Amino acid sequence: MPSPPSPVRAAVVGSGAIARGRHLPALAAFAERVSVVALCDIDRALVEATAAHRDIPGRYTDTGAMLAAEAPDLVVVCTPPAAHKDTAIAALKAGAWVWCEKPPALSLAEYDEVVRHERDPSGPYASYVFQHRFGSGARRLRRHLAEGTLGRPLVAVCHTLWYRDAAYFEVPWRGRWDSEGGGPTMGHGIHQMDLVLSLLGDWTEATAAMATTARATRTEDVSAAIVRLASGATLSVVNSLLSPRETSYLRFDLEHATVELEHLYGYDNAHWRWTPAPHVTDPDTVAGWAPRRDEPSSHRAQLAALLDAMARGERPPAGGPDGRRALELATGMYRSALTGTTVRRGDLTPDDPFYTALHGGDPAAATAALRRTEADTDA
Repeated sequence: MPSPPSPVRAAVVGSGAIARGRHLPALAAFAERVSVVALCDIDRALVEATAAHRDIPGRYTDTGAMLAAEAPDLVVVCTPPAAHKDTAIAALKAGAWVWCEKPPALSLAEYDEVVRHERDPSGPYASYVFQHRFGSGARRLRRHLAEGTLGRPLVAVCHTLWYRDAAYFEVPWRGRWDSEGGGPTMGHGIHQMDLVLSLLGDWTEATAAMATTARATRTEDVSAAIVRLASGATLSVVNSLLSPRETSYLRFDLEHATVELEHLYGYDNAHWRWTPAPHVTDPDTVAGWAPRRDEPSSHRAQLAALLDAMARGERPPAGGPDGRRALELATGMYRSALTGTTVRRGDLTPDDPFYTALHGGDPAAATAALRRTEADTDA
């Protein structure tokens, strides 16, 4: 398939806060490379108001009608998670590339179904919004890891400690297995989990615990796991929606340095801290870490990489196997927590019930298990 024309004709499906606050501004920043030709949402009034504000000519309430009428080169999916798979497949079948919000899909089965509708070797392909891997700090650390200048990674920490009050869960699709897929492990911590795995590589086994502690949700509101990586490093993961002092904290203990990142919803170079190991005598090994350019993690940074991949007719980063890692780890964590076992990455095959749904095939039983108290367990 030939590379998309320039400017790329883009359509946005979903007109909620993430589209208005992140995707449409990012697309506008590349006006010389992208033209937003259509906006689609089931809420006609919201479509009209948003499209008028952004001067978008095509306005639709049906994705199929939009695809047929506009024939976009790129479809940006900003719907609630339950609609990700069908929207992505419809766009791919229409010949459009896809950039979809997280989580990529409700299950590995859905993710793999989308991949089957991609067209090798030159697209269209689907990729997913994991913008934190595209900031200059992460890119610099990735280079150090590839070159081995900081030694082997030994220990890592991946904490997404956020706060969401009771009103947050009053939105009908939130906190439900059938519409959100899972809780903070899927919808919140998946960003930091993707960043860690994009840096350190694949995981091999996970042992997790989850609970519904303080919010009215059918899924978890907190999770934790110890994860072994193929590199031999050990990773600690915690995801919470119950933490009043919110933070997103990553730590990498390598042979020659500790590298830390603390931010909330996005970072720049100032959010990184590098500490040399006691035996390091060359200060440039660590003190000279900072990239020359300070590019924050952002939708805009990832969009640039996506547009470059489209121009080359190549699979973009955060798609295919590269975009699957974080969803795969989340699946392993749910399977471990709900079965009380250590899960190996190779266990998540199509014949496993957690491959199809993160509740393992019985949503009511999964919800009940997450709500058990210590007294219930003792009884």
